[in-house]
Amino acid sequence: MQAATDARPRDGMAGILLMCAGVACLCVNDAIAKTLAASYHPMQILFLRNLLALPVAIAIAWRMGGAGALRSHRPLAHLLRGVLWIGAAFLFFTGLRYLALAEATALVFVAPLFITAISALFLREQVGWRRWLAVLAGFAGVLIAVRPGAEAFRAVSLLPVATALVYALLMVSARWVDPRESVWTLLLYLTGAGALLSALVVPFFWVPLAARDLWLCAAISVFGTAGMTMITQAFRLAPAVVVAPLDYTALVWATLLGWAIWREIPDPAVFLGAAVIIASGGFTIWREHRAQG
Repeated sequence: MQAATDARPRDGMAGILLMCAGVACLCVNDAIAKTLAASYHPMQILFLRNLLALPVAIAIAWRMGGAGALRSHRPLAHLLRGVLWIGAAFLFFTGLRYLALAEATALVFVAPLFITAISALFLREQVGWRRWLAVLAGFAGVLIAVRPGAEAFRAVSLLPVATALVYALLMVSARWVDPRESVWTLLLYLTGAGALLSALVVPFFWVPLAARDLWLCAAISVFGTAGMTMITQAFRLAPAVVVAPLDYTALVWATLLGWAIWREIPDPAVFLGAAVIIASGGFTIWREHRAQG
């Protein structure tokens, strides 16, 4: 996600701290989703998460952008982005049912490489041979982690990869939004579209909520919204080349949470593949920064 341009002075350390805290919050959000996915359909989790987060998103948009942040010039673009958001989250939450938290997190890291490929192939952006090599290396990392053809291969391992592809489309689709709209408007309408679209299908999957799970439903909204807000603010305060690579700290948090809650210890091949993906993604971010500079 690119930072919104404004005249305020930048604070690199504040951006770094916010990015790290935001990533940690999103990892807690994913851990809660994995817990709930054992008992509820992913669409029900998505509906509750967006519904409970919507009032908070409205308050944040109003506080950060004023009344103008509540208005959209292209509501259809936000609706289409909502479809992509629901699709990405549905794929990821489904994958969490069957995969270790760290494994699912590591495979989603391929999203920046999908963004590069989509930009070059469909948006006719200039991508040099070095970044193409980084994309190929990143996909090689996916193969290392997933191991297609090996006895250890599981088709569900492809769900986070599909998540990364749909998420990349979501990021690219930000160009459909009217440039007059702030990042807070994007966050608000993404949450609102997610709540609306999931509400249309959730009756087919709804099961009564257990009382013990009510606090988890509230927590997933709090951590998810807090994480996205802090990450957004981090990109506003510090250069993208500084804060974007910190997204990879999610693997540390996912590994710790997976071990602490479920005693998950991912296969070494997952970490090897993740290292290749992270290196490729980091190089891509650096090259993008140089190209813009």
